[in-house]
Amino acid sequence: MTTEVELVVLADSEGNAIGTAPKATVHTKDTPLHFAFSTYILNPRGELLVTRRALSKKTWPGVWTNSMCGHPGPDETNADAIRRRGVDELGLEVDSFLDIQEVLPDYQYRAVDASGIVEWELCPVHLVRLAVGEFVEPLDDEVEEFEWAEPQKLFDAVDATPFVFSPWMVDQLSAPELRQAILEAFDAE
Repeated sequence: MTTEVELVVLADSEGNAIGTAPKATVHTKDTPLHFAFSTYILNPRGELLVTRRALSKKTWPGVWTNSMCGHPGPDETNADAIRRRGVDELGLEVDSFLDIQEVLPDYQYRAVDASGIVEWELCPVHLVRLAVGEFVEPLDDEVEEFEWAEPQKLFDAVDATPFVFSPWMVDQLSAPELRQAILEAFDAE
């Protein structure tokens, strides 16, 4: 039996794919620029899923963050990667999402955690709607705990205590277009 190595797609400064590397070797103190994605998942009640990263995570262990993040594999669309990570990280079925909307297509960031590990990602941000009757059952090695939050209350918490949340989430939620998209989806319910 062989275990498939998860690959991360490396990028140049102009957003072109320039190769791949095993995910396990990419996140270091000298992390290369690579492709990723962030998601904000809304349930049918319009609540936003926030997760606390597992304490075993290499970067930002125990930090509250957006619903889910990940890396698209070679030749994998972000939508397909989001569905895959929904299964692998949150215990969802592959068809759990009603729609996947790209809200911040050009988002990128570079951040250094307390241990010196760097995240440097071209990371489009997506808003995802969860189908009725779907339940999140996160995997322990990915998520320590999770909460469903009213969007405005989450925004207020991020604004008041940004140090409690991941730096990418704080930065992403500083974009008015993301907040607006989340609130419009919430109001639609």
